Amino acid sequence: MKPPATTELLLIRHAPAITDGRLSGRRDVAADCTNLAALAGLRAAVGGFDHLLISPALRCRQTVAALWPDAAPIMDARLWEQDFGAWEGVAFADLPDLGPLSTADLAAHCPPQGESFAALCDRLRPALIDAAGLRDRVVIVAHAGPIRAALAQATGSVAVGLAFQIAPLSLTRFMVTDGRWSVASVNGTFA
Repeated sequence: MKPPATTELLLIRHAPAITDGRLSGRRDVAADCTNLAALAGLRAAVGGFDHLLISPALRCRQTVAALWPDAAPIMDARLWEQDFGAWEGVAFADLPDLGPLSTADLAAHCPPQGESFAALCDRLRPALIDAAGLRDRVVIVAHAGPIRAALAQATGSVAVGLAFQIAPLSLTRFMVTDGRWSVASVNGTFA
């Protein structure tokens, strides 16, 4: 009997983005990597790994450089944050009030010229499945949206993926065994 194929996926949200109070999904803004205690705690919590994948966003590249300066990560453009279209760069205070929406309706809502969270989940699914196929311990440094998309993949519900808060420099762990996803921990922080 063949042993099960298991991958531990460790998803890290980048360090706090320097957004000047504006929405930054696809805007390529820098990260504040000055919380050395949080970086050291996260580095220790992760330990060793076999593969390191990252979003090409500057804030993700800076986070990886602060965590593992000698690492050679593989950039995967599929790991970019949700595209908020016409809302990119808009001050948070000036974003439209969508009113009371169910989580399912919010997941389906698409900003003008952008993508919905449901579309983000569809876009991310192949990248997440590819990462799970690498086996062993795989670290992904990306954004809150892709981490929520992984939670949607694990729970089988796009709407449930939106129910999770994902803090900067947090660690969310999954175990994938023969294609079956389970959530080991969510939003672990190390300040």
